[in-house]
Amino acid sequence: MRAPLGDFDVVRPAPEALDLLVAPVADAVRGWSGAVPADELIHVDTDPQWADTATFVEHYGPELLAQSANCVVVAGKRAGETTLAACVVLSATRVDVNGVVRRQLGARKASFASMDTAVGETGMEYGGITPIGLPGSWPILVDAAVADLPYVLIGSGSRRGKLIVPGKAFAGLPNAVVIEGLGA
Repeated sequence: MRAPLGDFDVVRPAPEALDLLVAPVADAVRGWSGAVPADELIHVDTDPQWADTATFVEHYGPELLAQSANCVVVAGKRAGETTLAACVVLSATRVDVNGVVRRQLGARKASFASMDTAVGETGMEYGGITPIGLPGSWPILVDAAVADLPYVLIGSGSRRGKLIVPGKAFAGLPNAVVIEGLGA
């Protein structure tokens, strides 16, 4: 099988790579019910030392930067309550935490969640967090530019491996909201 983008040696539909996925991601793939068939979620095996975006595109090709997205965990606070959410933006952009995210969550203050919180609450490795398999109650804020891409390279839940997902699949995730200008 050949990946729809990039040049990777080991490429499999995600349902055939469940053994390589962390439990929450494997469970989400196993129970996938999105409009995009689960077989269109592709797992590519990659070396964990190249997991971070800058080193990844340096190693696997700079053309992947325009087709890569990051998933970051944010915490919105209001009246002593904290709401965790995920933001999915193109890798070449930054999440507008203090503007778009804060307003979308109805929070007085929003910030990036600590690494311990992000890892502990998602069951995923830092540097590999993906919106697929997040807690079902979390809002998933997706930049429209991500949803508009034919395919997007994103974390797989661990630092080893990435997922290649049709952009439109992100809009169908539980509690997903597609937002213009989330990434700036």
